[in-house]
Amino acid sequence: MENRTEVTGFILLGLSSGPELQSLLCIMFTVIYLITLVGNLGMITLILLDSHLHTPMYFFLSNLSLVDFGYSSAVTPKAMAGLLIGDKLISYNACAAQMFFFVAFATVENYLLASMAYDRYAAVCRPLHYTTTMTTSVCALLAIGSYVCGFLNACFHVGDIFSLTFCKSRTVHHFFCDVPAVLALSCSEKHISEVVLVFLSSFNVSFALLVILISYLLIFVNILKMHSAQGHRKALSTCTSHLTTVSIFYGTIIFMYLQPSSSHSMDTDKVASVFYAVVIPMLNPVVYSLRNKEVTSAFKKVVEKTDISIGLGF
Repeated sequence: MENRTEVTGFILLGLSSGPELQSLLCIMFTVIYLITLVGNLGMITLILLDSHLHTPMYFFLSNLSLVDFGYSSAVTPKAMAGLLIGDKLISYNACAAQMFFFVAFATVENYLLASMAYDRYAAVCRPLHYTTTMTTSVCALLAIGSYVCGFLNACFHVGDIFSLTFCKSRTVHHFFCDVPAVLALSCSEKHISEVVLVFLSSFNVSFALLVILISYLLIFVNILKMHSAQGHRKALSTCTSHLTTVSIFYGTIIFMYLQPSSSHSMDTDKVASVFYAVVIPMLNPVVYSLRNKEVTSAFKKVVEKTDISIGLGF
């Protein structure tokens, strides 16, 4: 019988061991997380309060904000605790929970972006049939389908990885329990787990990206057929924010997974992970609020109503 010490917890190595850099990173993470909370929860509140924003596009946007809030909260607070008070220990169950929610919400975002691309296709290419195409039930089914796919994907990954044995090192070379970083610690035969990870990740990203590419190909073909410059601008304006979000999200994924294996390292993964796990959830509400007249108009109305209420109160 081989002597084995079962792992009951993990140590998150973090981003840096230098105290000066840790203080800077802690401040940066805190500011980003506060902007993420205010931006995403504010976007959800704004959409709920303004009846003009009760449309399919903003229904998906409110879900996107909820998901961004979710997977940022799964990662950032623990990373901040590690930087602020040096609490790098994470229990076995907490690590599994963190991985589950991060994978689930990241996958949901992947499919929500595809649903939003289909919504933009219906708005630009089939404007006369838009209300009958994007009905309340269709929007609900697309959103529910995104959540189901996300949580099923998380169940597969977490169930597979935490069924393995961890008996070598318990130091995770990352600032959170990411799938590849935890999988690397297992002393079990993990070839099948690695194949499952690559297959599921490739399928989820490829399928959603294919839907997005086809939707925008049809949109651009339709725009080229328009004879009015105003029609061109209007069609493009409805897609600009979504295209920006898609470019940031998938650009990071492509950079991380399609780089040559010779230049691939855990440090590179950590830097890329900071971007898609911490920064992207902050950027999405900023992109949609700055580049969307309806959102800025709704925000001004809420501010004006608040000012009036405060004035009446005094």
